Amino acid sequence: MRFKKQKRHRKTVRFYTACFGFREPFKVLCHGTFVHHLVSNHLSPETTVSNTLAASVQLFTTKCVIEELKSLGKSHVESYRVARRDYKLARCEHGEQESALNCIVEVIGENNPEHFFVATQDIELRNKCRKVPGLPVMFGLRNAIFLEQLSSYQREFVKAAEEERLHMTDSEYKLLQKRIKGILNTKELKDPAEEGTDDEDLLGQPVVSRVPSKTDAIHARDKAQFKKKRAKGPNPLSCKNKKTISSSGPSAGNADKTDSDTKRSRPRKRKRSRKANTSSDTV
Repeated sequence: MRFKKQKRHRKTVRFYTACFGFREPFKVLCHGTFVHHLVSNHLSPETTVSNTLAASVQLFTTKCVIEELKSLGKSHVESYRVARRDYKLARCEHGEQESALNCIVEVIGENNPEHFFVATQDIELRNKCRKVPGLPVMFGLRNAIFLEQLSSYQREFVKAAEEERLHMTDSEYKLLQKRIKGILNTKELKDPAEEGTDDEDLLGQPVVSRVPSKTDAIHARDKAQFKKKRAKGPNPLSCKNKKTISSSGPSAGNADKTDSDTKRSRPRKRKRSRKANTSSDTV
């Protein structure tokens, strides 16, 4: 279960870094209720938050939040001391004390330009933060800290932003039209000059042929070369082997005879057949 939670948190952190430009160390703007939750559960603020986000962290709060903790009395004295000692102060332009909820909403603004993570236990503040694009929300539950998943509003905002990037803006479209007009004007100026050179060549003036350079050969190599289709031969595996002419033949026999005649100089004695011998014996 713990591994699944960490995996889910890393996925959401990657989304905010990729789509909204969050960078380490992450800034966490803490509400008074969140500070009190950490103190009451004896959790060190920086280590617990950094373990949740798996990155280095800077904890922030505002003057209005500290003053609100101070006004809550003895039950929040320790939280007030920890907030003054361990948390940095975000810019808050309220001269008089404002409620912590309104103060955090004004610091965040409409688009969260400072890239804050908001940590709070207040449900009303969490609902307001979900309507701000690019604003991750954290909350505590017993001894653990959770990072909320993306809201439907934030998902739709990201999709709309991606679709706008695919299309050209008005300024880009105007620049493109200007460039197209410039190219067409240059072509119109070049056309009559090219026609004049052709007429002069036809009247009989010598045409100077351009010597091919090395760059032409390089461009010719770069061009796609298509091979002509030619008739292919039969498959050699499907064909029968060619019959080889054997050396045993009439010509070969004559050649052997001539060779044997030249080699043998002695006359051969004729042997009588066995039949002749048998016939003489019977007589």
